[in-house]
Formats: sequence, C-alpha cells, structure tokens
Amino acid sequence: MDSARPSSDRLPPTRERRRSQRFSVIVPVEVKWQIGDATAHRENAQALGVSVHGALLRVKPLPPVGTILELINRNSGETAQARVVAHRGLRLKEVAVELLPPSETFWGITFRLKKTSDELHTLEEDIKLGGADPRVLRDFRDAVDYIRKTAWVVYEWQERQRRHKDAETVISLLLSERLRRTTELSANIAADLDAHQIAPDTPRIAELSDAVERLALRLRDLRNDAEHAIHK
Repeated sequence: MDSARPSSDRLPPTRERRRSQRFSVIVPVEVKWQIGDATAHRENAQALGVSVHGALLRVKPLPPVGTILELINRNSGETAQARVVAHRGLRLKEVAVELLPPSETFWGITFRLKKTSDELHTLEEDIKLGGADPRVLRDFRDAVDYIRKTAWVVYEWQERQRRHKDAETVISLLLSERLRRTTELSANIAADLDAHQIAPDTPRIAELSDAVERLALRLRDLRNDAEHAIHK
C-alpha cells in the first residue's frame, strides 16, 4: 500500500477518549480519506478545540467513525494521520478525531502558544508555593522576560508589515534586546565563575570559550571600523 496515502480500510469504531486539554484554536486543514474502492474524498475543513491527541473537525461530508484520515495543515503544509472516533453536532458536521501518533507541533504555533500560556499559568501558581532553587528561578525569570520582549517585537513587526509600514526599526529593537540579553548572561556567568560554581570540567566550557573569543574578535573589528569611520 502506498505510504503516501492514508489507509483505505475502515477500522472498527473507537470510543472517544479525551486524554489532553483542548484549546479554542481554529486551524484550516485539508482532509483526505477513502473507504474500500469508493471514490476518494478530499475536503477543506476547520479543526476546532485542538489538543495534542486530536481535535474536532468541521467537515462535509462526515467520514464514518473508524475511518483513517490524512490531515494537511493548510498554514504550514505539515501532514498527519488521524482516526475518526466519534460524530459531534451533526447539524454542524463535526467529527472528533485522534491523531496517530499524538503531535505537539501539527496544529501550529497558535496552538503551541495557547498550550504554553496555560502551562505557564499553572507553573506560576506552583512557584508561589516556594521551594524553587533561586538560581534556577532567576534563569527562568530571565528567559520568560526575553520571550516576552521577543514576542512583542514580532507582534510589532507583523503589524507594521500588515499596515505597509517600515519594519526595520522593530528589527533593530530585537537586535538590541539580543545584545542586552547576551550582556546579562555574560555577567551572570562571570558571577558564577567568581563564586566558583563553574568547574574546569563543566560541560560545554570549551565551546563557550571558543564562541566568546570569536565574538570578541568580531566586536573588536566592528569597533575599529567605527573608529576609523569617525576619524575620516
């Protein structure tokens, strides 16, 4: 059987089981299926209430329970197989599907952002209970702060593109934030060295040392070029 096409056999009906939280994200998908020697179906659909394990699909006509589907994410082009496990809301033409296998990435970045936001809210409540290593907590705080600022820059960049405005100033902000973050990390590593928390045999020390030397050389060249330009 051609592995590029979904199985044409109809599997025995499977009772729907929700094993992970669903999130209210709408994802446009293309759905393909075939039963026996019947004409293959190829329909555009919307995935609703998506999760790592599956989703509700709004599609016409309704594929029978047990049918194996090939799903194509129309935003990313990523493909996945799924099994129809139940019909829902017959007037709206919805089916519950189970991804085969489960996927953290198939539904796209919006789903991942929704899922991560929910996990961060839960983690926030756990952090309030205390008991976290202060150093790990500091690194986590810095990472979240960096992601927050990066997300803002990306949002501004997309908005300016949508409005046909110059986005270069936003890119410079992202670069500035990257430099700030690198400077902060360097200071933290220097503090760890001063506190003898980093040993000579600590993994990746050699790689870091080589990277820092290459970066320092490039920065010196950049500063020299800038000084030459000033004195011309």
